[in-house]
Amino acid sequence: MAALWATACALLLLLCGCSVISGVESIGVNYGMIGDNLPPPDKVVAMYRANNITDIRLFHPDTTVLGALRGSGLGVVLGALNEGALARLASDASFAASWVQSYVTPFAGAVRFRYINAGNEVIPGDDAASVLPAMRNLQSALRAAGLGVPVTTAVATSVLESSYPPSQGAFSEAALPTMAPIVSFLASSGTPLLVNVYPYFAYSADPSSVSLDYALMSPSASAVVTDGGVAYTSMFDAILDAAYAALDKAGGQGLELVVSETGWPSGGGGAGASVENAAAYCNNLVRHFGRGTPRRPGKPVETYIFAMFNENQKPEGVEQHFGLFQPDMSEVYHVDFSA
Repeated sequence: MAALWATACALLLLLCGCSVISGVESIGVNYGMIGDNLPPPDKVVAMYRANNITDIRLFHPDTTVLGALRGSGLGVVLGALNEGALARLASDASFAASWVQSYVTPFAGAVRFRYINAGNEVIPGDDAASVLPAMRNLQSALRAAGLGVPVTTAVATSVLESSYPPSQGAFSEAALPTMAPIVSFLASSGTPLLVNVYPYFAYSADPSSVSLDYALMSPSASAVVTDGGVAYTSMFDAILDAAYAALDKAGGQGLELVVSETGWPSGGGGAGASVENAAAYCNNLVRHFGRGTPRRPGKPVETYIFAMFNENQKPEGVEQHFGLFQPDMSEVYHVDFSA
């Protein structure tokens, strides 16, 4: 989430249109653990299953959590920590092999790994150069272990320089030298790129200029952006289509995107941060699933809501209020995943 505030103004290009400047697809939930009062992993996994949540994203490997996931049937996106792990995975193939032997191999028979995620929102930036070497070393280690789990990375929308209209989406000059070879790597195996998409931060940056219905994916929203005859009533779709356009321009025609994070805060004092709006956004997201985007209609986009719990050790403000549940396992608001 760290890169999102910095890119909120740029996203307004997508959100307000002319008023400003002119795999197996599923719905999952991120399991963040930056809290000192969260329930034990076995109860968390039971909550996923009880609420018809089919997939889970972990930001770092935790053997207790992975043990609790044995036999659960949940699809798992497993991340490596940016701090400490990413640079070593990039520079030391033996460390990558050890990482796989510690966190993937012992669980592979009973845990349904969807992707291994090397790097979260580090492009562009000082750690960007580590991402592709880490992906390569992890892929080699997985193959040596006889495992075919795809390796990818997660980016924030800060990788986009041009995003309005969506068909003009392109990677920034700062991101392109890193993203172009990553796109080539992903295309060689047909592995999706993960992208974190937060209409909330763009809305909260300028709520007087952005339609709340557009940001919330409201079914009643009117078209805000028109692009070559294609009308956008959802900021979420506009952002995704801009990212798809950027992939195409970088040589990734046909490459898929996975929305690895999206959500809306239920409190914390930010503009539009309320239980009502958070419930509307997440339920609209679930109902929208399966429709695709205007540029790719009818093609569901695998999506992960952030996050399972309100986390009390995140920075104060809205970041502590993205959870679907309180740490005592009570609902903050209800999301009908069966929809």
